[in-house]
Parts: sequence; structure tokens; C-alpha cells
Amino acid sequence: MQNAGQLSRRQILAAAGFIGLATLTGCGSGDDGGDGKDLSKKQNGAMKNYRAGQQFKAAKPLSFSVLHNNNPVYPMKDGWLFWKELTKRTGVTLKPVDVPLADYEKKRSVLIGAGDAPFLIPKTYHPSEVAFVSSGAILPVSDYVHLMPNFRDKVRKWKLEPELDSIRQSDGKYYLLPGLHEKAKAGYSLSFRTDVLDKHGLSLPTTWDEVHDVLKALREEYPRTYPFSDRWSTNTPFPCGALFGYLGQAFGVRAGWAYDNISFDHKAQKFVFTGAQDAYRRMVEYLRGLVAEKLMDPESFSQTDDQAVQKLLAEKSYAISANPQELVQNYRYNLEKQVDGAKIEMVPVPLGPAGPVVLGGTRLENGVMVSSKALKSDSFVAMMQFLDWLWYSDEGQKFCKWGVEGVTYTESGGRPQLKPGISLMGSDADAPKDLQKDYGFFNGVFTYGGSWALVSSSFSPDEKRFQDAMSQREQLPIDPAHPLQSFEQEQSTLWDTPLKDHVIQNTLQFVLGKRPLSEWNAYLAELKSKNMQQLVDLHNKAYERFKKENG
Repeated sequence: MQNAGQLSRRQILAAAGFIGLATLTGCGSGDDGGDGKDLSKKQNGAMKNYRAGQQFKAAKPLSFSVLHNNNPVYPMKDGWLFWKELTKRTGVTLKPVDVPLADYEKKRSVLIGAGDAPFLIPKTYHPSEVAFVSSGAILPVSDYVHLMPNFRDKVRKWKLEPELDSIRQSDGKYYLLPGLHEKAKAGYSLSFRTDVLDKHGLSLPTTWDEVHDVLKALREEYPRTYPFSDRWSTNTPFPCGALFGYLGQAFGVRAGWAYDNISFDHKAQKFVFTGAQDAYRRMVEYLRGLVAEKLMDPESFSQTDDQAVQKLLAEKSYAISANPQELVQNYRYNLEKQVDGAKIEMVPVPLGPAGPVVLGGTRLENGVMVSSKALKSDSFVAMMQFLDWLWYSDEGQKFCKWGVEGVTYTESGGRPQLKPGISLMGSDADAPKDLQKDYGFFNGVFTYGGSWALVSSSFSPDEKRFQDAMSQREQLPIDPAHPLQSFEQEQSTLWDTPLKDHVIQNTLQFVLGKRPLSEWNAYLAELKSKNMQQLVDLHNKAYERFKKENG
């Protein structure tokens, strides 16, 4: 479930707000040269001529504080090899300020507000950093990326400038160093009991029309069951957040966990209201059809994950949303124990009216904020070099993920493989050691982003097949920069939440048949009364202003 939690949180937060880019010399280069601040007295322990691909080693022993999100799946240990080996390689000792995962965001806010935050504040999802900008508590890190050659190299090589532009504030600076991905990575799709499909001569569906037909055939064979019963509906503002996300993709709209009120219409070259688009209505109509024909369990939109999975294991359903980790460790593992001959597979996201596309803007991950207090340290430059090596160098990323060659992994044909007796996320149920729990590697605080070779190095055969299929699809461009000024951002926030709540509530009512789709125009009128057009106009004004100021 770790991946599911991470993805949902990121997408929920991404939907919570957006602040774009303002005019600034060098804006969008990803190569900001600093703002003229004198760093000559902050060189203690720094490397001279530090460059991309070079092992960072502090000129003298240093220590830096870091906020550590303590995941209950692998509780933090002082004796982890990760800490010891990190100090050996870099000369830096990290001092973790340990915070339970459940309280991470609240505790982070309290520490920053009280002026007690550690220097390094990772595991931060945009736009969480926005709340700390006006107080000056966190650094405009874009002023200091000239100290980070690995970060700049990846931005340049992977052409990530548009993504970075999307997280800049109205002053043109960004305050979060995000995880950088070479390629977008799809996370979720439908999974089906393939042994049941085989029994009835059915094939895995490749389009949403075929999904409907397969579910209908299963309903005819098992009239007392809902063939599809779904999950990821609790602890999220959007019921069935994963399903709406990948179904929306097929219709060309952001929905579910990826929902944002404002979307860019690339044909019309202007921003529009997502929940009022014709494509959004067609997506809702499709799901309404599944529920109306009793092909999808109406409890999908309210039940817990455990309830949904139990229906699958009890053979009360034959399809459920999946990610590769849940497919292997939960569904398949438990089905094989409980149901003789059971097999389950995850399909590439079925195609819909939008064709073989993947919505853009998914190459940034959670990242690191830097406390403004760090700038007062005489070791500030060394700290930024260390941060650059650990989170953004190829070697640092590989170390965080796989550990120490010969101890936790071996390498064959350029692909890391765990040493015998070590398990990762259930890969070997009988192994006496666990890479996360016993060694501290593959820790979500330090492991995210990277080259496709590194990201895919931990894929199971199922995930590799899924990602290979998805990587063939066209990546749509991300929405262009449309920076809101501070007073506009305040106004936008006031309109945004009531509109989003109305979209979510009515989406659910339409799908469940509690509100007839004949009332769609009335729903649009309700959105207008809640300042939908004013919100759209605000973003288009910002977009036009940016275009004019930047040629």
C-alpha cells in the first residue's frame, strides 16, 4: 500500500492549488544563477569545483538535521546501514528529527512555524510549500541551484523546465526541490481474474467499450455478483480516486486524484473549467452506465479498501483497480492462497475517446524544502552540494534505493539484484532480512525520481510489462505557466474549494443515479453561481499576462 498512499497524497495535494511563474530573468531555464548573495563565508567543508557525476565528500566532517517521515512499515533505526554508509561516503552525518507518518504534515507546520525546523525538510508535496513562503521560513531554492550540478544536469537533459515553471511562485522563484523523473510513470489500472475470463472464453479488454462488454458477460455468468467492485474511496476527497484518474485519462480529462478545477484546452489555447467539460460529462455517463447495468458495485464509492479486497478474495467480484505492488503483494498472493487456480492480471489503461495518450505533468515528485536558517550556517554551500549528491546524482539515487553493492545487492548486466536472504516489499516472503526494515534503504524520504533505468530496476515482471506498454503512449504537454499574483491567489482559493466540493458531490450523485444526467445543464448553472467563470477568467488573464510579458 505504500505506493498507493504516496500517489494518492501527491495527486490530492496537486489538485489543492497551483501557483505559477512570474517574469524573471532566466525563468524556466532550471539553471538560475543565484541572486548575488555572497556565499564566500559559507564554504566550510565544501568541495572546490564540485561537478555532476562526482562523488561528494565534505572537506571536513559535517552534520545536518533532516526531518524524517517515520513510516510504520519500516520504522526508523539508529543502526541502519544507510546512516553509517552515508557518513562513510560523504563525510556528512544526518541527524534525523523523527516524525510519525500520520502526523508528518501537521508536525512539519508546527516546527516551521516555531522556527525549530531542521535544515532539510524532505517528503514535501507541491503545493504544501506555498504555506511557508510569505513568512520567509523556507528558502527560494531556485536562487541556489547553481550549487547543484546534478540537479541542473537532469533538468537540462530531461527538458524539465516546463514542469519546474509550474511550481514557481509569483516572484518567479520556486521554494521546493522536487524529485525529478526522466519519464512519466503510470501507476494504476484495472485488474481482472484471468482464470475466470479464460473459463468463459473472454479476453482481457484493451478499450473501455471492451471493459463494458467483459463485465456484462461476467454479470450474465454470475448474476448475483457485481463483476467490478472498487476501492481507494476513503480518506480522499474523490471517491474511487484511482479509477476516475485513469478513466479520465482515456476521456482526456483530469479526474479523481488528479482532479483540478482548471485545465488547459490545447485546441482552444485557453483555460477551462474541468468539471464542466463535455469530456468530463462523457466520463460520468460511462460510469453511470456501469452502475445502472449492475456491472459495477455501487458500494465501490464508499467502501474501505479492505472491504473491496475481501469481495475479490471471496469471489464476489472479478475486477478491481490495482497498482503493480498491490497486484502482486495483496491480490495475487492472497488469491493463490484462498482460491485454487486463481490468476489475476493488470491491463494497460484501457483506451477511450482520447486515444493512446498519457496526461502530462507527472515527472515531478515530492521533494525537499530548505529552512531559511540553513543559509546562516557557514557550511551552507557544502549542505547544498550534499543535498545535490544524495537526492539528484545517479550514484546517490542508486545508493538510497539499493544500498551497498556486495552487501545488499549485486549487479548483473547493469541491473541490481537483491542479495539472497534480503526481501523488498514482499519479494521473498522467507527472507530473514528486509532492505527497508533492516538496512534503511528504499526509504521514501530519500528514494524517488531518477533515470528510467533506475526507476525500472525494481519493477516486478508485471510492472515491467505494464510500464513498457504505457511508455509507448503519447505524453500530452503539461499546462502552460499562468502565474497568479498574491491577491489573485487569495481570491482563487476562496472560489476554488466550494467549486471542487460541488463537482465531487455531483459527480457521485450522477454516477449513482441519485441525480439524473438530464440535470447536467442545471449542474452547470450551479457551478456558474459559485463563480466558475470568474475563476476561469482569473487564470486566463494570468496566462495572457505571462505570454505578453515573455514574448
